[in-house]
Parts: sequence; C-alpha cells; structure tokens
Amino acid sequence: MILDINLYINGEWLDSYDHKTMPIINPATEEVIGRVAVCHRKNLDDALVAAQSGFDTWRVVSSFDRSQLMKKAALLLRERVDHISSIMSIEQGKPFIQAKAEILSATNIIDWFASEAVRAYGQVIPPRNISTQQLTICEPVGPVAAFTPWNFPINQIIRKLCAAISAGCSIIIKGPEETPASPAELIKVFHDAGIPPGVVNLVFGVPSEISNHLIKSPVIKKVSFTGSVSVGKEIASLAGKYMKRVTMELGGHAPVIICEDAEINVVVEQMIVAKFRNSGQVCIAPTRFLVHEKIYDLFKLKLVDAIKELKVGPSDNEGNNIGPLIHKKALTRVHSLVEDALVNGASLVLGGNRLNKRGFFYEPTVLEDLPHQAKILHEEPFGPIILLIRFKSLDDAILEANSLPYGLAAYAYSYDSRNIMKISNNVKCGMLAINHVGLALPELPFGGIGESGYGTEGGSEALACYLDKKLVSLQAC
Repeated sequence: MILDINLYINGEWLDSYDHKTMPIINPATEEVIGRVAVCHRKNLDDALVAAQSGFDTWRVVSSFDRSQLMKKAALLLRERVDHISSIMSIEQGKPFIQAKAEILSATNIIDWFASEAVRAYGQVIPPRNISTQQLTICEPVGPVAAFTPWNFPINQIIRKLCAAISAGCSIIIKGPEETPASPAELIKVFHDAGIPPGVVNLVFGVPSEISNHLIKSPVIKKVSFTGSVSVGKEIASLAGKYMKRVTMELGGHAPVIICEDAEINVVVEQMIVAKFRNSGQVCIAPTRFLVHEKIYDLFKLKLVDAIKELKVGPSDNEGNNIGPLIHKKALTRVHSLVEDALVNGASLVLGGNRLNKRGFFYEPTVLEDLPHQAKILHEEPFGPIILLIRFKSLDDAILEANSLPYGLAAYAYSYDSRNIMKISNNVKCGMLAINHVGLALPELPFGGIGESGYGTEGGSEALACYLDKKLVSLQAC
C-alpha cells in the first residue's frame, strides 16, 4: 500500500481545503493502493502566493549556492533510489530495474543542471562609441507552472524542476494523479536538501482546472508542458493568450529506418529495449519500423524470436521485462487501434491480445501490411506495438518517415555514409539517433518540431528557456 499523498505548498504537506481525494490504482492488480489529494482553488491560490514569495527569495540566492543545494539533492536521491524505485514500480507498473534506471538518470540531470546554474552567462557587445559599455545579463523569468505526465513520474518533473531552480525561478508542479507517490518522494528530497519554502510546490487534481487557474494568473511567467498533442495545443493557446513563455514536449510516432546494410542483430537488440521499455509508453519509442525489402523477412524473423523471449507480468517478479499499461483507458485504446488495423486489412504477426484477468497487461504486438487508413499509422499508439513497413528505396523510407505532422524522435541504421548523410539531411525531427538509441542524456537537447512541440528540456539551451535576457547600455557622464 502507498500512504495517502498530500499537496506540497510553501514548504508544507497539506490536505485539500475540501478534503477531496482520488484513488491511486496499481495497474498490475487494479487494486486501490492509496489516495491523492485533489487541490481546491484555494490551494492553488496559496501555491501562487508561495511561488511568488519563493521566487523573491530564490532569485537573489547566488548561482553557486543554488548549485550546491541541487548537488545535495542529487546525493540524497541516490541514497533513496531503491526505496523510491519500489514505490514507482508499484504505482506506475514498470519493472523495478527500469524504475531504478529512471531515478539514477534523474540524479545525473540534477547534477548537470547544477553545473549549468553557474554558467548563465551574459555578453559584452563591442560599442560604436568608446564611452559606451553594452552588456546583456540573464535574469530568471519568474514563477513557473509545469505540467507533467505519468509515464516517467520523476524524470518528466526533474527536467522542468532543475531548469527552473538552477535559473533562479520558483515552480508549481502539477504532478500526475495516476502516479503521485514517487513525485512526492522527489519533492521530499529537495525539501530535505534545504530548498526554501515556496520555491518548489507540488499539486494534484483536475488537470484542466489547474492549468486554467495557474496559466491565467499574473504570477506565472513561464509554462512547461509534457503530454499529448491535443492537450498541448490547448495549453499553448491559453498561454499565448496571456503572453506566457512556453516549452512544449508533445507526442511522437517515431520512425526507425533500417537500411539494407544494417547489422540486423544489433538493430533487433537495441530496438527491443527501446520499443518495449515502460511497455512502449515512451514519447520517443520507435514505432514505425521501415525495413528495406531485401532484409525484411530476415529482420521480421529475428525480431519475432527476440520478442518471444520477453516476459510480461507484474513488476514484483524480477524476471518480467514488460509491465502493465497505466490504466484501463490506455489498455482499451491500444487494443482498439490494433483491432481497427486488422479490420482494415493489416496482418497480425504476433500478439494482439490482453493478458491476464487482472491488471492492464497487453501482449507485445507486431503488425504488417498496414493500409493507409489504419488509425494506428497516424495516431501514436503509446503501447507495446511495432508496425512493420517495407521500403524499396531510401527516398521512399524518408517520405514515409516524414508523412506525419509529428517530429519528435527518429532512428536509423546504416553503415553507408551516403545513406547516413541523406537521412541526416532529410528526416524531419527534433532528435535523430543513427546506429544507436541514446537521446535522453542531460547534455543533449530534448524536444521536437511540428506537432511534437517546441523548445528543449535538455542541453545548454534548456536553461535559456527560463531566463530573460536584458540589455544594459551604459554611457560615461
């Protein structure tokens, strides 16, 4: 069981004003394992007051001291990794080893942003008049409203949280109601590291009510959202109405181009991990497998053999590789996309069924011969599904890869420099990995183009999204 999860506002753990809660469901058993507070409008008002007060305090703390506190938080998180991994595994469903990898990744992100905190450099601009000095200086933009999903309960928060506080901003985090316990443990880490009251706040509740209330508030100066394209458009539209700076990390439908000269064993090994991690509930998961016709049959054979070795089941069994989907709605949606594809003429290579009587488990599934009208070709499946598509020429593969309005991640495998250059120059996406799958390192930009959003949550540019650049022009009297 997970204890009831409250709101964290102004350095205190608080109940909702009206004591309203919602259940936390274990996706492997469908049992209620706890309850999470649903914040009242008054709680949000308190959070806004706290965030403004926290910003006034935190913005004048030196970048060196901010960095030191963050490094202390990273150390505490490493010490608690097993405990928090167990909590995440229960509430989110991913295997313990994957939960632990997520949290250890979060510690690296904290350390990286802690180092970036002391590098928010300005610029000296050579003047036209020798008696004039022209400078740009960076200042924190102000209190931030961040909206995060359930698929990576800690890492989706940590990128926004660390960028904000390393820049000198305060933040109100709207955490995921499906998986609130591990985010709460993360906030406890920063509390214990000594973050001043009001700098970090965590709320849960009805997403639309929270976003409307926070974004409209004059206190909030910056909005960061990770989630679906449809909701992202609504958030961006509302933020634009109130002239709030925005970072959007939305959905994808990542292609992987597998050329004739690709090393099939390497591709299968890497793609199995990338595709079925977190049961395919990953925004950058490869989904559309574009395979050269000359190696298609062999690739399919080896892929299916590898998938058959995977074990689906509850996270408390160390031998399981794939856990449940997050909730019944996700399970129903995934199965309906598969059924739609089959009704429209697709061929089922493997899987296609719900597993077990309890829990939201779905078989690893492979589809081929997909007709253009199949919904799954156009909608992000967000589940353990692979779509196999043949191609004759690389131009055809690139055309297919670019056929959707998404542009988050893409992958490719080839050792031919001509193929690599053509793919690099023509595949439209925010992130492209060739011959490997490493895209989510702290020092790398993380974001998309098109309907996959804008802005980045990684790399040197991530901090800039939370800073205002001010020109100061001085002339000697």
